[in-house]
Amino acid sequence: MDAESTADYFLDITSQVCPMTFVRTKLAVERMTAGQVLEVRLNPGEPLENVPRSLAEHGHTVLWVRAEDAGNPDGPHRLRVRKG
Repeated sequence: MDAESTADYFLDITSQVCPMTFVRTKLAVERMTAGQVLEVRLNPGEPLENVPRSLAEHGHTVLWVRAEDAGNPDGPHRLRVRKG
């Protein structure tokens, strides 16, 4: 699966605050099988800084991180991660 393909799972954590943003994401990834892709909708700030970094530290591949609206970097972002 390439970085532009449809994700296997989707998780919206925009209503969560740290550390629950990573906890919810980690639990979702744990339910997946190796090679599957999760797309996460998250807010800028701590979630955007910590969730991708923590996923990479746990051996998963961050495929990309993008603002939903390229003209509004302060709005929600999307993160794609492949389970390692």
